[in-house]
Amino acid sequence: MSDIANPVMAPPPARAGRSGALARNLWIAPPLVVLAAIFFYPFGLIVAQALGGDTHTLSLENFTTVLRSHQFLSGLYHTIAIAVCASAGCLVLGFIFSLVIAFVPFPGARFVGRLIDTFIALPTFLVALAFTFVYGSAGLLNQSLMAIFHLNLPPVDFLYTQWGVVLSEITVYTPFIMRPLLACFSQIDNAQIEVASSLGAKPLRIIRQIILPAALPALLAGGSLCLLLTVNEFGIVLFIGAKDVITLPLLIYGKAIQEFDYTTACVIAVINIALSLGLYACYRTVLSLFGGRRAALG
Repeated sequence: MSDIANPVMAPPPARAGRSGALARNLWIAPPLVVLAAIFFYPFGLIVAQALGGDTHTLSLENFTTVLRSHQFLSGLYHTIAIAVCASAGCLVLGFIFSLVIAFVPFPGARFVGRLIDTFIALPTFLVALAFTFVYGSAGLLNQSLMAIFHLNLPPVDFLYTQWGVVLSEITVYTPFIMRPLLACFSQIDNAQIEVASSLGAKPLRIIRQIILPAALPALLAGGSLCLLLTVNEFGIVLFIGAKDVITLPLLIYGKAIQEFDYTTACVIAVINIALSLGLYACYRTVLSLFGGRRAALG
């Protein structure tokens, strides 16, 4: 009959599925092209220079030479020591300051919380500059002490040592601990603290049994972030110019810019990247294990 419409043939399900998957894969191409242009290609050049050097012959000889050098071992030691000490200091100070802001009522607590967000956006070298004005050889503190006690030499000289770098990094990166902790503390039910206090629990016991378990994921996240940032910190170490304190980023800068030894700089850069990725992998592993245990306990 003429009034009966011809049925529209639908595409086979398998063909429709293949076309949809192809369309989704096409959307992945632009990000991959951008990553290849701005990351993978430069990183490939660094790896090729580290392995081949000026001879363009792939070999691990450059890595063996660098790994055995005293300068690299000293830079690796200072990098890890400064990062661990600074991260530990950030964890302690960040936890204490966050406790005070979150659970000790005082005027201006909200303003202090906003100020922490602003402090995170500041460049790191500003803290090193401020410390130089206050604690440097010609800084306010030394000049005042020399004038009061009639001294010929500055009595305070810790700024130009490893501990000066550690103190500067603690000042810079403590807000990175406080921000997730304050967000975590805002989700703790105050009724638990009030009940524990009414039952005779001391403040330290409340912190140990109620606050600290809830804050542990935030401490892990903030501490691992501080560790990654301090391992790769460059501006503070360069600006302070601590004597005999050479970290891996500063060593890369010296080899590439001052000595024009690009092969050694690329080798150290590859090792530094591997160290950072290893720390990040350890952080993700610990966080996943801890998260799984919390879910099981919950």
